[in-house]
Amino acid sequence: QVQLEESGGGLVQAGGSLRLSCSASGSIRRILLAGWYRQTPGKQRELVATITDSGITNYADSAKGRFTISRDNANTTVYLQMNSLEPEDTAVYYCYINAMSVFLRRGDYWGQGTQVTVSS
Repeated sequence: QVQLEESGGGLVQAGGSLRLSCSASGSIRRILLAGWYRQTPGKQRELVATITDSGITNYADSAKGRFTISRDNANTTVYLQMNSLEPEDTAVYYCYINAMSVFLRRGDYWGQGTQVTVSS
């Protein structure tokens, strides 16, 4: 079993910052890819940012220059630093990992989601 625990969401005024965290635990051998997605009611879940196990990052255009994805040295926690937040960033943010388990099986795992609300 793999568990992802997210934290750091909340309410912030436009222009403010939040830092999301996602801690992975369980039968993980290696996280190959980690990322953050977001979803608003009536819309599809969309990519925000990803980071590979070698540290290569990728950002949605809406996140470039404002958001930074990173991970700890143990590669068990992924962060999303969000600056200059806009009301359009309001969404439920989901942590995602693609990982190899201790049983040498590769799979996709999602967190439960954390609400980010940006007021104007």
